[in-house]
Amino acid sequence: MISFSRQLLSLSLCAALVAIAPRAEGQSVQKLESRKPFAAWSASAQNLRDSIVAKARGQIGTRYKLGGTKPNFALDCSGLVKYVMGALDVMLPRTAQRQATVGREVPKDLAALKPGDLLTFGRGKRISHIGIYVGEGRMVHASTSQRRVIETRISERSPLIRQWKGVRRLVDGAGANMRDSLLAFADSLEQ
Repeated sequence: MISFSRQLLSLSLCAALVAIAPRAEGQSVQKLESRKPFAAWSASAQNLRDSIVAKARGQIGTRYKLGGTKPNFALDCSGLVKYVMGALDVMLPRTAQRQATVGREVPKDLAALKPGDLLTFGRGKRISHIGIYVGEGRMVHASTSQRRVIETRISERSPLIRQWKGVRRLVDGAGANMRDSLLAFADSLEQ
């Protein structure tokens, strides 16, 4: 059975491809409702980001356990991220170190963050902690010091901010390469 997010992606892809498809000479073209052919794609990306935030917040209060992978029972930081993203059909590696290599790297700038971005933390080149940005300068993560999943503010006073290594974006609704990405995805479906 095809998951809801894949169905939504397929519908968005079809709509986008129809909007950008070349027309044969003499063929009539109906006027599009919108001059923004990727508006539906962008809206679906926003809905996916909202779902990530809701899933992450749904685990607040779950106890922390190193190696924990059981939602509503016990999670560690990477177990939380893997569960949340997996619930939305985004498969990730198990560890924070490996999760920090997935997706697109985004500048480490609070103003540029979008809900659903993964925030990575560590010392040196080692990534030892990961959380999910939920908007308004806040993140959800499995805290070792609080011994549970919490939502916390990212601020200059936070001890985590000193160890903040980077940002990974898995959900992106728009960009210069969107058309090429859609066509490449469509080509992969035909194989």
